[in-house]
Amino acid sequence: MSTTETLNQIFRMVFDDDTIEILPDMTANDIDGWDSFAHLNLITAIENSFDIQIADDEVIRLKNVGDIIEIIERKSITLTDSSQI
Repeated sequence: MSTTETLNQIFRMVFDDDTIEILPDMTANDIDGWDSFAHLNLITAIENSFDIQIADDEVIRLKNVGDIIEIIERKSITLTDSSQI
């Protein structure tokens, strides 16, 4: 399953909406219930699902779904590279 497919499943779970289809340019304004509390739940679910840590300053800079995908992929590559050592 790709990063985007996994992330889409996380969005569906967090927002309890099986019809969500994420796009890179989607923001909190595009999904009902995406408030600050849901955002924290989303970040926690992402960290757990992808086994990554997203720092507070990184969370603040996230503007859309594309930013989330980018940080997941960057951190996943970093984890893979460091496990090769």
